Amino acid sequence: MGFGRHLRSRGLNVGTGRILTFVRAAGALRPSTRRQLFLAGRTSLVSRPEDFDVYRKGFDEYFGPTLIEETLTALLTAPAPKVRVEDPEGILGEEQETVSSVGETAEEGDDEGEITVRMVASAVERLKQKSFEQLTEEERTACYRLIRKMRVSMPERRSRRLRPAPKGARFDFRRTLRSSLRTEGEPFRRAWRHRRIKPRPLVLVLDVSGSMSTYARALLQFAHAAMRTAPKVEVFAFGTRLTRLTRALRGADPDAALLEASALAQDWEGGTRIGDSLAELLKGHSQAASLRGSIVVLCSDGLDRGDPNVLAAQMLKLTRLAHRVVWVNPLKGSSRYQPLQRGMAAALPHLDVFVPGHNVASLESLAELLDSPAFRR
Repeated sequence: MGFGRHLRSRGLNVGTGRILTFVRAAGALRPSTRRQLFLAGRTSLVSRPEDFDVYRKGFDEYFGPTLIEETLTALLTAPAPKVRVEDPEGILGEEQETVSSVGETAEEGDDEGEITVRMVASAVERLKQKSFEQLTEEERTACYRLIRKMRVSMPERRSRRLRPAPKGARFDFRRTLRSSLRTEGEPFRRAWRHRRIKPRPLVLVLDVSGSMSTYARALLQFAHAAMRTAPKVEVFAFGTRLTRLTRALRGADPDAALLEASALAQDWEGGTRIGDSLAELLKGHSQAASLRGSIVVLCSDGLDRGDPNVLAAQMLKLTRLAHRVVWVNPLKGSSRYQPLQRGMAAALPHLDVFVPGHNVASLESLAELLDSPAFRR
């Protein structure tokens, strides 16, 4: 901790989390030379190349000939230091790290010696940024816990129909006249009407084909969280055909709900025909009614085996019904991605928003987007 303070005094921005990483790295590597300890610190504590020179000078100043020998000997003989990662909400599950308190090794009177180290925030943040395709099974379970905690709020709209109200924007002549019959034709009580404000419907259309197998269950978790927190949500899955999952996902138990939903989608991890699936979505009267004025979120990598002209035509119909159309593509999480696939290229001109959906952070951004000012108009 003293080394960290020394680097800060030299102008290097070193947080407690980086210091703990350095302590843990030094304990695990057990460096036997000054050079090894120097490299362990530079890797853990410095993130910008322009800070390397400041770090080198700070290291040389702090670790003199005597202290460097004492430090290396202590690292070689002591057990690996550990810091307890506090995870009060159990997000990390059994995956949480255990590290002994750094405060125990601090010098007497050290103003940072008594701090309680909480690394869960940085651990969870790293997990949120990790792509779903790179997760271990334990990390995947932890990510699902994070998604279940999300809240999806929808923007409000004014309904077309006018409803009676004690105070409203429009005078209700008929009701006023009717009530005046009770008072010998004198309109003592005026009646009013107003447009009811209600949240926009959300329609989620999820690709569960083979190319989306890494992401499909995370997207279903998001759909279940949306159904739990948003008032009016419809969920559909598609591969080569469309399947309505709304009823299956209404269950309070997310695991049971997802199991039932995945059993309903018989083309799970099969082929992809996006245009035909959208045509099926649009042709049903009740389904088309649910699309009108809604925010439609299509989740797919755009790797379509169908006719791109069919997809373009169906997307055009969809944009005429929906308030906004959002396409969530996990492949967009890569900086090298370009929407050149036939299906994605056909759909792109008809989209209001095109966003990634490859990790927890991108799904959190999606939840914020749905209730953003741009979607309230």
